[in-house]
Amino acid sequence: MRDKPCFLDTNIWLYAFIKSEDNDKTAIADQLIKSHRILASSQVVNELCVNLIKKAKLSEPQIQELITSFYKKYSTVNLNKEIMVKASALREQYKFSFWDSMVVSAALFSDAGTLYTEDMHDSLIVEGKLRIVNPFKQ
Repeated sequence: MRDKPCFLDTNIWLYAFIKSEDNDKTAIADQLIKSHRILASSQVVNELCVNLIKKAKLSEPQIQELITSFYKKYSTVNLNKEIMVKASALREQYKFSFWDSMVVSAALFSDAGTLYTEDMHDSLIVEGKLRIVNPFKQ
């Protein structure tokens, strides 16, 4: 799993884009982005944009620039029927929330080795292929 690219959940991106009071989380998020081959999904891009509009007050031209840059820099999988059906099976098996199951399914579909997120089951290995890691856990 170490040599495979990693998938970053929305919360990791938010710590990198919105400098908060938690400088440690921002530094960790920045380091993950700089030191790994990154995968994401259209869902993560959508969630990131919604949050940046609300929390960072980004303008539409800034959002358009971010989207264009994101797709240029990172491998981004678009959600499709296969990912959505797999997400449903993952919800049954692992009891993930609806949105979390979509992220996990997209990470599996894109062949990520690690999914970095603050919100899910730290250290869980999904289908023997994908390790979920909370990079902020002490």
